[in-house]
Amino acid sequence: MKKKERINQALDIAMNYGGYDGGHHKMWTIDQMVRALCGVPMVTKKAKDYKGQEYTYETLGTNEAYDKWVKNRKAGEDGPETYEWDEGIAP
Repeated sequence: MKKKERINQALDIAMNYGGYDGGHHKMWTIDQMVRALCGVPMVTKKAKDYKGQEYTYETLGTNEAYDKWVKNRKAGEDGPETYEWDEGIAP
């Protein structure tokens, strides 16, 4: 994906999900924006709702660029796990 497309995808995520209340939802939005900027591909996942019914949904997966970014984000003066990276919870 081209740089401009990644930027537009991140901005769309901010526009569509940035207004949800709750720090855990805001963190998910930030994480998804980082994934978009790193060029992470969409993947299909399965989950179960509160009634136990299975459903599928699309989300951004992971790639080497994202994993490296998170690794660098977590590293600090006390080693590779100095800081945490919270993926949040989808709204």
